[in-house]
Amino acid sequence: MAAEKKAFVLRINPETMKELERWAQEEFRSVNGQIEFILHEALRKRKGRKEDQPPPAPPC
Repeated sequence: MAAEKKAFVLRINPETMKELERWAQEEFRSVNGQIEFILHEALRKRKGRKEDQPPPAPPC
């Protein structure tokens, strides 16, 4: 049996939403599926770092 998903409201900038829609379409996902994918990947990467290691610096 699959785990149930929890629904919540997300307020998002219209331009960000447009970009998410484009990105999701390029990868043949729904916007919801794309957001879930992005969050899953970010959490996976975060877990891969050691506890005492700082997050990587953003690109310049």
